[in-house]
Formats: sequence, structure tokens, C-alpha cells
Amino acid sequence: MKSSLDAQLIILKRIFKSSFGYFIFSLFVVSCHTPKSVEEKNHQTDNVNVVYILADDLGYGDVKCFNPEGKIPTPNIDQLASEGMKFTDAHSASAVCTPSRYSILTGRYPWRSDLQSGVLYGYSPPLIESARLTVADLFKQQNYYTACVGKWHLGMDWPVKQGYTEIKTGWEIDYSKPIAQGPNTRGFDYFYGISASLDMPPYVFIENNKTIGVPTVTKKYGRGGPAEKDFEAVNVLPSITRKAQDIITTRAGKKQPFFLYFALPSPHTPVVPGENFKGKSGVTDYGDYVMETDWAVGQVMKTLDSLGIAGNTIIFFTSDNGFAPYVLNKYNVEKLGHYPSYIFRGHKADIWEGGHRIPLVVRWPGKIKAGTVSNDLVSLTDLMATSADILQVKLPEDAAEDSYSILPDLVGKTKKPVRPAIVYASIDGNFSIQQGKWKLEFCPGSGGWASPKNDKAYQEGLPLVQLYNMQSDVSEKLNVAAQHPDVVKQLTGLMEQYVANGRSTPGKSLQNNVKVDIWKTGYIKHIKK
Repeated sequence: MKSSLDAQLIILKRIFKSSFGYFIFSLFVVSCHTPKSVEEKNHQTDNVNVVYILADDLGYGDVKCFNPEGKIPTPNIDQLASEGMKFTDAHSASAVCTPSRYSILTGRYPWRSDLQSGVLYGYSPPLIESARLTVADLFKQQNYYTACVGKWHLGMDWPVKQGYTEIKTGWEIDYSKPIAQGPNTRGFDYFYGISASLDMPPYVFIENNKTIGVPTVTKKYGRGGPAEKDFEAVNVLPSITRKAQDIITTRAGKKQPFFLYFALPSPHTPVVPGENFKGKSGVTDYGDYVMETDWAVGQVMKTLDSLGIAGNTIIFFTSDNGFAPYVLNKYNVEKLGHYPSYIFRGHKADIWEGGHRIPLVVRWPGKIKAGTVSNDLVSLTDLMATSADILQVKLPEDAAEDSYSILPDLVGKTKKPVRPAIVYASIDGNFSIQQGKWKLEFCPGSGGWASPKNDKAYQEGLPLVQLYNMQSDVSEKLNVAAQHPDVVKQLTGLMEQYVANGRSTPGKSLQNNVKVDIWKTGYIKHIKK
């Protein structure tokens, strides 16, 4: 259910059509994004800088320190792991881009939002609710400078030309006017990047709430649409990497600490490695692009080192979901002995491990023991509560409702799992819940793109649920739901409780944006017709 504030914003957007109107509207939107302040604890943080680096579609098996048999060198990420902590059982909340990013920035499962399946596109409206506390807000309230560089993919409120009420092709957008809602109205002081994936128009850089140039031509990097004439996909990764370095360099001389969310567009399609990386991996252009992704991580590390602030900066490195299978259509790296999903079943979009088990590395010199490994089950939703713990502030009860702090794990002060259970979602919106060794999936197929897809699985009469013992069957080959009905019942009850309570962390019950159906009963009825 949309808030009355969001409804008012929609009405106001229709009213303010002039340039002056959009200016006033933009001011109104900024003033409306007033999330609750966090409660400070008794002691203050040490003003440590924090950097999130998020790769796009990087598989667990694409990183050498997670897959020793992998064929692609990733020396910088490997170094990060050798100097910090590597998590072997970390997961994105969703097996696709947009919902995963929503969960990282809000600490909330994305299926509680208006988006129940699929992803947003380059012209989509904002997904993060206007009054919701984001991790950027969290840092900003503690006097941090906050910057987002790279891929946004969480929606923007694009202004349209006079006479248009909706965006279909992208040419309806008035690129000369400011964007009313985007990263700057979700907690970030500064934004430089692209609106969505690199294969989604409009193909134009955005700085804060304005495009850099106006699209005048049509280009196609997977999907065709408006493009600024000089925009080239191959230049995006090096361009945003330089911008991230520039921000770090500029902020290093300030007393104010910074939070940088560096969202890479790679190795997501289009696979466009730069000339310096062409042929470097020996594992097709895809391997070269993974190496360039690793290079971008290394550039951030080198910049921090050269400025003497690496020791006072925490780096979180991870990926938004698993490896994208459509890359194999052109670059079959598996034939070369490289397995992007490692030993896990499935890939991006799927409910199986390959869809959402991702690399996670955290480095904090002097706090995290170098070269340590955690086998704890963690979610990328946990980054927000962890950040609050680092800042030594208490989150409001209506924020980060699915986020558990992994700080005790990072600093070696716990031997217990940080969370009791974890929920995943596929691109089709199917759910899975894991507690301990048991993982229950509420669909008969992949819930995504791998075979069997759900429709075929339903037609073939496969069981409506899948239960796997992740200790003895991490590749999810043997469905034991029929042998353990008690486990199925218990995990189903827990999933229903998480839905009904509007949260999975302790606290008062909250509301989901929409009604959530864990069984997707409407879809099942449609398939059975």
C-alpha cells in the first residue's frame, strides 16, 4: 500500500509541468525525504570511512579466492580477502539486480516493497519509499559525506515533455530539466553514474539530478534507446572508477568522514572490456571484463593506500546476485573449465544457490584479523545494521527490519550465528527460507531461468516445494521434502510469521507495502488451467 505522501507526490508531479514547477517540486521532494533519525548510543564512532563496492552479476566462482579452480585472475579482490575476512555463505536477498540493491540500501527484504518480481528499467519511478531510512541517511545523520557512484537501478522520477503523461521510449523525457527523485533524495550528497544496468537506456551519465548532455541519438547495448552522442559502454567502468578515486582524494583531506557506495556496472552485459584488458584472461571477453572489474577494486585500494587512509577505511566488497547465464550463449567459459557458479546449482534469477550465494569480503585494518574466514549464514540486508553498529547508533524500530549486525563476527567476538534464518527470492518472486542446514523453496522449479522453469515443473507434476539439506547436499540435487514433512511445516510457519510481522528481526510488527503470497497461488492456478 502506497503512503499518502507518495500519492501526494504523484499528484504534484502532474501539476508542476513548467520548469519553475519542476524546480519547486524538486525542493518539495527533498524536504519530504525526512526519515527518522537514529538514536545515538553512549559513545561515539572513530570517524572511520566506509566503502561499499558492489559488482554486477559477478558469480561466486568468478573470484579466485572463493573458487581456487577458477580460471580468471582476481588479484585485488584476493588481496582484500587476505587482509580481511571472507564470507563463504553470504547471500543477496534476491537473485536479480533491483531488489538486491533495495535490500542493501534499506536493510529490508525487497519483497516487502511494491516490487514483487522482476526488476526496474532505466525509466522506472523510484522504488525506495520516500520516508524510508537508507544506509546513506544513516551515515549522513552522523555527519558523513555520502556519495553514490555507478549503477543506480532503483528508479528515478524523470521529467516528461509537455503533452506526455508516461514514458514508453525514453524520448518523452525532457532531459534539460532536473530529475525530481533519485540518489540525492535517498540520502546521498553526491551522485555520478547511470540510471540502471548498462544494457538499459537512456545511455547518458547523470551527475546529481541532471544528465551530462542531452540524448540526441539512438544506441543499443542490449536494448535500444536514447543516448548522448559520445556515450560508449566500454568507457563507463573506467569513467566511474576515476570518479570514485576523485571523490576519495577530495574527501581525504577533510575532517568529515565519507561513505562511498561504488556500484560497478560489470561484469553485467554488455561485456565490454577495455583495450588494456582484451585477451588478458585467456577466458574470453567475459574473463577479461571480470579482470577489469577486479582492476576497479584495486584502483580504490591503491587510492586509499596512496593517501594514507586505508587503515581508517572499511571496505565491503560483494556482488548483487549470481552469474548471468545468458553470457554463456556467447562466452561459454564452462567449456574452458571455468564455473562462475562454482559447485552451486543455478545462476542469476534462480531460487537455487547459484542465484543468490555471492562473494563477500570485508577489510578493516586493525579490527578484522587478516586472512580470516566466516562460514556463517549472512545476508546483504545485514550491511545496514552492521553499519549502524560501526557508527555505534541505534536504528529506529521501523527501519532495517531484516538486518542483523555482523560486526561481532567481523571482530571475532561471537561464535554463534548472527541470524536465526534467512529468506531469498527469485526473479519470478518465489521464496526460499533457510534455517541451519535446512533450505525450503516454495516452488517446484528454478523460480527463474534455469531448467526446469516453474511452468514446466508444474506441468510435469514436480512437488510444490523443495527441501534440501545444505550440509550434505549443497548442490541441491536431492529434494527431501517428502521425507521431512515436519521440517517443511516448521519452516513454512516461520516464513508466514516473517511475512505477517513485516519484519524478521525482533521488534514491533510492521506493514509490508503490499499483500505477500508465499505460495503464488494465482500463478499456480493459471498454470494448471
